[in-house]
Amino acid sequence: MPHDISDLPHALENAGELERRMEGKRLAVFLDYDGTLTPIVDRPEDAVISDSMRAAVRGLAERCPVCVVSGRDRKVVHELMGLDNLIVAGSHGFDIWTPDEGTIEHDAGGGYEELIEEVKARLDEEIEPFQGASVEPKRASVAVHYRLVPEEERPRIEQIVDGLLAERPDELKVTPGKMVYEVQPKIDWDKGKAVLYLLETLDLDRDDVVPVYLGDDVTDEDTFEALAGISPPGVGIFVGLADDPETAGRTTAAGYLLSTILEVERFLDTLAR
Repeated sequence: MPHDISDLPHALENAGELERRMEGKRLAVFLDYDGTLTPIVDRPEDAVISDSMRAAVRGLAERCPVCVVSGRDRKVVHELMGLDNLIVAGSHGFDIWTPDEGTIEHDAGGGYEELIEEVKARLDEEIEPFQGASVEPKRASVAVHYRLVPEEERPRIEQIVDGLLAERPDELKVTPGKMVYEVQPKIDWDKGKAVLYLLETLDLDRDDVVPVYLGDDVTDEDTFEALAGISPPGVGIFVGLADDPETAGRTTAAGYLLSTILEVERFLDTLAR
């Protein structure tokens, strides 16, 4: 059942309750990147993980499976993380790399190269005139970033994206995020399905494994819902401030809250002990 973000118990302040849920179990930790391991920034290329956060992720990955699940391309996330002991799922889980098996590509993400290229070309042409907007091509989607676009011009960005969807309603869908529209092929896939697929593929869908997911954005809600629906339920942790203008009024299927990136780092350190 969705909760108001402001009503969520704090993960660090309720560490004892979480420890009881995890007692005698193996952990499998899944992490969003932007807004979870790094602060949200004006330009995606500036979202560089800190040395201390990288050390926290590295230490946890030495104890249990750790996977970064991101809408970014897998190779980009791998380079940003700079670690070789964690699993990376890029393009919303279509493109997976593990230390033991190398690259694992999900079949659902293939065959859309021409469509993605057409969408990129169209958006490049129509978005280019807007100062501060940028189009980011990915393996299985095209992202339109508008955080730096003047507020009065943002509705026009939305109109362009909506117009593209209206022309190709059977081929495309859009996932809104924090000042970004993610235009994707219209297939039944999201981060939640990606994490469930990873649990199965990596033989982690077991009663003795507790999956934990940390995320901050609308796209992470699919994962919170997916983990809440398995038996026994996984642990979903929303990252962000309840009174942030970009999250105010939202509900979430997560069970706990961490308010800041620094708290995420502290939490990961506690899991690694």
